[in-house]
Amino acid sequence: MILGLRSAIYPVPELAEGREWYSEVLGVPPHFDQPFYVGFGVGGFELGLIPDGRPGSLGVQAYWGVPDIETELARLLRLGAKPNEPVKEVGGGIKVGSVLDPFGNVFSLIENPQFDPRAVN
Repeated sequence: MILGLRSAIYPVPELAEGREWYSEVLGVPPHFDQPFYVGFGVGGFELGLIPDGRPGSLGVQAYWGVPDIETELARLLRLGAKPNEPVKEVGGGIKVGSVLDPFGNVFSLIENPQFDPRAVN
């Protein structure tokens, strides 16, 4: 079951520059700041920066929330999706993974027990 959008992840070549620019754009400091990921809370959703991606018009990844990522990935594969990124824990009990839809698009999922739908405005 897809619960709704949770995160958009932006690749940046220099994480420190990305952190500074997005802090200014969003008007808030990051709530999570590590060498592998910087996360900002924006209206109840997550805007994340990763240092090892390639920026560009196709560089942003949207993550769709699910209650059980293993179950949902299996369902998507049964529906004709192809494996892309296996499930991995990224900290705080949060798990991510993705498939390729039948058209070749990345479809990313996130199981985030910390997401609070009441915080969405």
